[in-house]
This record gives sequence, structure tokens and C-alpha cells, in this order.
Amino acid sequence: MSELPDKKPIDQVGENQVVSKPTGAQTSILHLVYTFGKHLSKVAIVYLFGYFNISPAWLLGPLVLSVLREEWKKEKQLKRNIAKAAALSNEKDVILARVDDLPAWVFFPDIERAEWVNRILSQVWPNVNHYAKDIIKDKIEPAVQESLLMYNMKGFSFQKMRLGSIPPRVGGVKVYDKHIARDEIIMDLDIFYAGDCDISFTLSGLSGGIKDFQIHGMVRIVLKPLIRTMPLIGGLQIYFLNNPTMDFNLVGVADLLDMPGLSDMLRRIIVEQVSAMMVLPNKLSIVLSNDVSTHNLKFPEPQGVLRVHLIEAKELMKKDISMLGKGKSDPYAIITLGAESYRTKTIDNTVDPKWDYWCEFPIDAISGQILNLRLMDEDDLSKKDSNLGKASVEVFGVSEKGQTDAWVTLEEAKTGMVHVRMSWLELSDNIEDLKTAIAETQMLRVTTMSTAVLMVYVDSASHLPRSGGKSGNAPPDPVFHISVGKVTKQSPIIYRTEHPVFEKEFTFLVNNPETDTMHIKFTDTKTQTEIGKLSYNLSNLLDKPGLELQHQPLQLKTSVPDSKVQLSLRLRVLRHPGGTIKDEDEISLYKGEINPSPQLSRGASIKKQDSISALKKQDSVSTISTKSEDNLPDTFKSSEESQIMTSPSPAMETVHRRQPSTTSSVGDSSLGKIQLTLRYSVQRQRLIILVHKIGNLPLKDPSNIPDPYVKLYLLPERSKDSKRKTETVKDNCNPVYDETFEYVMSQGELSTRQLEVTVLTQKTWKSPVMGQVIINLAELDLSTAVTAWYDLQPETLKEKDQ
Repeated sequence: MSELPDKKPIDQVGENQVVSKPTGAQTSILHLVYTFGKHLSKVAIVYLFGYFNISPAWLLGPLVLSVLREEWKKEKQLKRNIAKAAALSNEKDVILARVDDLPAWVFFPDIERAEWVNRILSQVWPNVNHYAKDIIKDKIEPAVQESLLMYNMKGFSFQKMRLGSIPPRVGGVKVYDKHIARDEIIMDLDIFYAGDCDISFTLSGLSGGIKDFQIHGMVRIVLKPLIRTMPLIGGLQIYFLNNPTMDFNLVGVADLLDMPGLSDMLRRIIVEQVSAMMVLPNKLSIVLSNDVSTHNLKFPEPQGVLRVHLIEAKELMKKDISMLGKGKSDPYAIITLGAESYRTKTIDNTVDPKWDYWCEFPIDAISGQILNLRLMDEDDLSKKDSNLGKASVEVFGVSEKGQTDAWVTLEEAKTGMVHVRMSWLELSDNIEDLKTAIAETQMLRVTTMSTAVLMVYVDSASHLPRSGGKSGNAPPDPVFHISVGKVTKQSPIIYRTEHPVFEKEFTFLVNNPETDTMHIKFTDTKTQTEIGKLSYNLSNLLDKPGLELQHQPLQLKTSVPDSKVQLSLRLRVLRHPGGTIKDEDEISLYKGEINPSPQLSRGASIKKQDSISALKKQDSVSTISTKSEDNLPDTFKSSEESQIMTSPSPAMETVHRRQPSTTSSVGDSSLGKIQLTLRYSVQRQRLIILVHKIGNLPLKDPSNIPDPYVKLYLLPERSKDSKRKTETVKDNCNPVYDETFEYVMSQGELSTRQLEVTVLTQKTWKSPVMGQVIINLAELDLSTAVTAWYDLQPETLKEKDQ
């Protein structure tokens, strides 16, 4: 990293003469006068234009020229960057300077180009059109029909279904070779489709259509099991890890009736149906060999369960309008993982809501899945709910640590943080673990918490009664609803058969298997009459070997005597990794977390932080422990095994990145030091910064102890959008923050960015700077979490914040 420019207040005039430049205080006053004069001149110009009745066109012309001037400057800067990179013979920088949005294989080192796949897709695309037509007609159309019935809309059907001639494009392929089973192959495909599809439909006699359909997401393909006969692969599982980005245009009736909201409703229903088919935990399973049982392919076990405790948020944006201007907000949160979502209650008239909301998600793929939190401000029915920000957490990091507890800074918001705790739970077939799980729910007194997971595979039904309605003695169109507790799920409709084959799997979270019951009800969709039902007490599974029931035909009630359903059941008990369960406060102390409990006041939380800091002697640490990563939030865990850099690079020495054992206690400039952790998440395209603490700030006056806080900016533009700020800790020279901040950026941007970290004190109205460090991101390997102490330096000259 190049050294920071020398800011000595001298200027060479002659060979042996120097003239002193203004000091820092004089520069600040001159800058203030200059800024005031600049704004005053703008007001004066506008006033004179109005005073002399000059045409507004005279103002419009300079405005257009100024905008064009800014664009010209950007274009010239781009050309300079390209020329500089070319002069240095750096091919990568030349590419990054020319293109901002590159395919996944450019940024992801383990993703490869897949042009051969794109060529194959081009050839098979006409056949895929026919397959997609059957999928849309047989699966999506009935689901959309049922969703529209909730709005009293009938007569929906697809008329024309053409996906066009443009196939989807694969941006890159990643094949996993670590942490996978011996009999499977796992690969991720970066899929983008923006074709010329033409799909038309009718709704209540009116015509509409879908055009310009676009979808972009990461598709995972699992080839399992591997067999010894041709075709060597027994089957496929295809699914999106997270909800893909979708966009399309509705034409016809949907476009004409956009004002009443029909267009938005149809969009939401179509997106939900795509998610219900292809987004985890929903999978598209295809059997490729007769030697492989469909049961084995479609009845896998989840890898675990993610338990989420959304506690509170603070300092949210004020969206509601009051008599005196901006008031407060009515926030609620939407928690999403894959195709499953939960919504908290709305807390009225506050920017510091406390939800204390619990939810759980079965996880089928640890690597790649992301938990998303979206905070919204609820408005009247006549308005659209406002966005208060979002946050996301990688599931892999939580599974590695077992427990996390962190305040996460909200993205897409000027202010706001959210406090969330997460636990990773393993699946066990040991009945003894059930007692421990039930004891935990009783200890925490959370009625929505689960103790086990129930997996159900409904293979088929036989000898269902025929319909006695208008069609006479016709075969039924059976569908079944299956429910455990308050959750009900539905099977696809099988048309005109007494012996339907469903081959459908379901996963339920069970509150208490000793008392819960599974209910299945079969219905004929033509006559809407019940044709059979079954109730099964889950306590019966507790006596089965391995807590399983395999390929069991069970008699249906309220049906003909021979009516049966063929199903398999599997029960797994939830347990914490290692089999130990601790109280939440004990867990926080055990893991070294210093985030305050939601019940603590601000003053009490600071005292708790100080007591924990004293207990662990964090303020007198002399070395960086290689185990310090255990205390990092899950967002700092990389997809591979993370590790801490233990020796600074020569470039880092220019920003005074030091090991505490080799530096003075107050830093090189006697201004103290700051501990930071930085990491770049390639999958989420985010730069993640954790501000740990500040050590040994100078105390010039014992009666004037600083109130420090930390402010972050991204350079070189130093815009307000990149501003981040920690809380202020009162009267402390060794404050502890442990606050996480994120910046959304591509991996290519890291080569052109610097991070400005400034420590200020709020003792006076102007918040003087106590020290600063500028980190060149291009010279750090942020693929793993980098934790280090940085010596604070005097503030560099720059334009002050307005």
C-alpha cells in the first residue's frame, strides 16, 4: 500500500526559502468561510434572477451543463484508470475498469465458465419447451386456481405457453469436492433467463398474458445416488437455494385492471407458485434409473434446524408524518429463508421496537442458504408499507458456531440496527434427547418452540371411493391435506383415478411428539366431498426402531373398507451440538458475547459490558489469540475454514496495522489504537466490518473523559451513503462496541476502495476527531476474516462533513 501523503504545513517557494501554510485551526476557519460564501452566492444568484424577472431558462442551461460536466469527468476518469492498468500490464484491472457487472466465474475463484453447458441448452431448449408446458398446465395452473379462489376469482386457465427461442444462460458452474457424501455430486449453477416467452391465460372470461419473463438465481443440482449400472446416476434433485430474482410484464386484462391491484396480486401468486415448486425446502426430483427407489430420492433428512430469536431493533428511520414533521414508525419484520417466511406483529409508534419473536426453519442445504430480515413500516390500507431496511445472515456461519448473538446494521436504510439471536440444532434419533428438548421449551416458556422434526412421505392411495355427483359413478380427482399442530400442507391434484400416486414428501416442526397428532384428509376436487381421512398419534413413533415407520399401508376412515394410504414416517429430535443446552445468559457469557440483553437499560448494558470486559481482561490483551474467531459473528465465517492473519504484510505496515505485542500501548502517534475485523462475503457480495473496541485513548484532562464513537466511510468519494456510525460510549478511554457494518459491493470494487475509520468524541457540539486510520482494501486478503489492531493517526486533511 502506498504511504499516506505528507501533510506538513510548508510550501517550497525558492531554493532555500519556505513559507508557512495555515495551521489546522486556520484551515478549518477558512474552509467554513469558503463554504458559507459558496452557499450564500447560490442563494444570491437565485434571488437576483427573481428580482430582475429573468427567464428560468437561464438557470436550466447551466444546470444541464453542470450535469454533462460531471459525466464527462467520470468518462475521463474511467479512461485514465484503463490506461493506467494497461500501462502496468494488469489484465484483470483492465477488465474490471471496463465492466462493472461480470459473470459469476470472474469473481468467484471456484466457479468455472460453462459455455459448453450453454451450447447444450441451446440444442435441448425446444424439448424443454414441451416439458415446461406440461409443468405449467399440470402443477402451476391448479395452484394458481386455488390461490385465486381466496379472492373469489374463478375460471383461470392457461391458453398459450411458449418459452420462446432464447434459452437460459449459465454464468458459471461450481462443483463441490469437500464435505459431501461419497454417493453424490453437488453443483451450483448461476442461471439467468431473459427470454421471449409468450404465455396467455383467461380469468373469468377475460384474457391476459405474461411477457418478458426474467429470472436470476443460484440453482443447485444434486446427482444422487451414484450407482454401478448405467446411467451411473440414480436421480436428480434440482432447486434454488434462495428465492431467485423474478420480473415479468403482465399484458391484457392484468394491465388494464392494474389500478384495483389485480396485477400486483397475480404477480405475487405466480412468484409464490414458482417458490413452492423450486425453492428450498421444495425440490424438483427426477428418477433416472429403475434401480433407485423414488422413496430414497424424495425422502431425505434435513441437515438441521435454524432457530431464530428476533429480539428488537433500534434507531429505525421515522416514516410516519406528524404535526411537527417526521414522527415515528409502525415497524414489523419479515423473516425469510428459502420459500418460508414469518411475520412479526406490528409495534405501533416507535423506532425502537421489541418483538421477542421466535421462529424455526428446517435446513436442507447449509452451504449457500441465507436468512433474510426485512423491516417494514405498516401504513394504512390506502398506502404501501415503507421499507425500513434489511439484513442477511449466512446459515453456514451459524451452524459452525452453534450459537450467535449480534446487532446487525440494516442495509438500504440511513439508520437502524436489529438484534437477533440464532441457534443451530442437530437431528437425533435418540429418544433420551427428547426429555432435554422438552425441558428447554419449558425453561424458556416459548410455546412456538419445537422439540422434534417429523418427515412424512406419502407414496400413494388405493381404492378411493368414486364420485356420486353429476358425473355419476366417475373416478375422483383426489387431493389430500396433511396437518400437524397449526400447520397444514396440500398435495398436488391427481385427476380421474381411484389409485392416485403422489410421491410427495413433507416436513413438519413438532411441538411435542408425545401429545401431537398428524391428520390427513382426502377430498374429491370435483365434488368437494371428503373421501377418506386418517389420524396418527406421533407418540406411536416413539416406540418404533429408529423412530421410523417404513412403507406402511394405513386404513382410511369414513371411506370404503379397502381404502388405504401408503406412507413413511420419520421422527428426529432436536438437540444442540454436543448435546448440551444452556440458559441464554449463560451461553452469552460462555461465548464471550457482550451484546446487552434486551431487558437491560442503556446504562445497565454499559455496566454489563464493562464487567464482562474486566472479567476477560479484554482491555489488557497483549496478543491476538488464534481462537478469537470463535467470538466473531457468523457473518465473518467464510465458506471454508476461516483463520486469522498473524503477521502483517508490508503494505499493512503503512497504515500501522500491528500486533499488540509489538506496539506501544498508546500506538505510534500516542492516539490509541482500534481493533477491527474485516471480511468479504463473495456469495452475498458484501464487505463486512466488525468494530471491536478502542484501546488507550489519550486523556489530556482527568476531568474531561471522552465520549468516543467510531465513524466509517468508503473512499474515494466519501459519500453520505457510505457513512456508518457506532453508538457513543460515555466517559470511557477503552470503549467496547462489537458492532457489525456491511457494504454491498462487487468483488471488483475492492481493488479501488479504501476504508476510512475515524474515532471522534461527542463531548463538544462539533465532535472533534481523536484519531483516524485509512485501510486500503485492495491489499488485504478478505476471503477469510482478518482481525487486527490499527494505530490511530492524526486526521488527514479533507472536506468536512456537512
